[in-house]
Amino acid sequence: MLKLLPPHQFNTGYIVGISFISALGGYLFGFDFAVIAGALPFLQKQFGLDAYWEGFVTGSLALGAIAGCLFAGKISDKYGRKAGLLLAAFVFAVSSLAMAFAPGRNFFIIARFSAGIGVGMTSMLSPMYIAEIAPAQWRGRLVAINQLTIVLGILVTNLVNYLLSNSGDDAWRWMFGLGAVPSVLFLTGIFILPESPRWLVQNNKATRALDVLHKIGDSRFAESAVISIQQSLKGVTKINYSAALNKAFLPAVLIGIGLAVFQQLCGINTVFNYAPKLFESIGASQDDQLKQTVFIGGVNLVFTLLSMLLVDKLGRKPLMLFGAGGLAILYIIVAQMLASGSSYVAWFLLAAIGTYAMSLAPVTWVLISEIFPNKVRVAATSIAVICLWAAYFILVFTFPVLYEKFRDSTFYFYSAVCILGFLFIWKKVNETKGKTLEEMDAVAGGH
Repeated sequence: MLKLLPPHQFNTGYIVGISFISALGGYLFGFDFAVIAGALPFLQKQFGLDAYWEGFVTGSLALGAIAGCLFAGKISDKYGRKAGLLLAAFVFAVSSLAMAFAPGRNFFIIARFSAGIGVGMTSMLSPMYIAEIAPAQWRGRLVAINQLTIVLGILVTNLVNYLLSNSGDDAWRWMFGLGAVPSVLFLTGIFILPESPRWLVQNNKATRALDVLHKIGDSRFAESAVISIQQSLKGVTKINYSAALNKAFLPAVLIGIGLAVFQQLCGINTVFNYAPKLFESIGASQDDQLKQTVFIGGVNLVFTLLSMLLVDKLGRKPLMLFGAGGLAILYIIVAQMLASGSSYVAWFLLAAIGTYAMSLAPVTWVLISEIFPNKVRVAATSIAVICLWAAYFILVFTFPVLYEKFRDSTFYFYSAVCILGFLFIWKKVNETKGKTLEEMDAVAGGH
């Protein structure tokens, strides 16, 4: 008769604690993403920005993020995930102060580009680190903590920007400079994080990996986890980008790229970044525009929390399909509402934000952190996140041009993108709920 083993025992407080510390990188991601919106009017006056330079100042964060992903992959592979997070925290702190004290436009752009390096590093390393220390059955919720902190960073930054907006011509310097505070907290917290057990095993430090895993769970869990990791890494001598593009791993990498690009080209960040422009088009006052921005942040937070409750219960694929299909329908309604000048468009834009926040926003990061085989995890994750930031750069720079030419019909284009995304997810993405990262090797390529 088969004897059933008791379930593993886990140190819940410890796991959640180190996940939140790692996810502080997400908070700083949210800060740098949102702070420019409140500061831009001041920067326009301070540096005499025309439309071109306004766009370049805003988009320089994404360009830095692409560079950050490249740095993160190499540093975390050679020196460890913890070392990569430490460097990112230091970059955040220095760049926040550099932007605050920037004497001119070009200096500011370089500082903002540097902040983007930190954003790119944490956008890759924070969810990957959490995925590598989390037990399989909790991984979705724990990785989603990173998205939660991004959302909190956006909401808190918008509120701080509002409070500082009437404090004089140098208010923008305080907006950027205050980013040094969470950066230092992040930097301090990283020192108590353990190294990723998967990186330790990969670098012939199985004893240290076992020590870390004993802090996470019971002895049976720790020993079985080390064995599973060792088996998944057999025959691997070096992880690089060429290996990630090998025929054996390319299907998984292409799926990761597809998910990353779709998360951005689905169009929702046009609502985050251009909400005042959209509400202005239907005659909303400046005060109403500001209120809607606060509502958007609140809805974003509430539905991100809902996603954390659902991602390990309903699964990744159902939520992704819901997000793609829901946005496709909502964008059609939004286009019609904007064309008619209806004030009810606000409700449908908030519905779109909520739909995205509980599906594509957090679940894409969960999938990117877990679908790649251990042999190429760092390189493949780096490639996917680089493509995500490139897609974001394309989105935010093309929207003003598209909206000027096509006006409300622009949202029909994003609806079509969402329909294509729905079909891609339905056909190509496999469910990963409850599987260990080692079990994912066979799943990722569609086998």
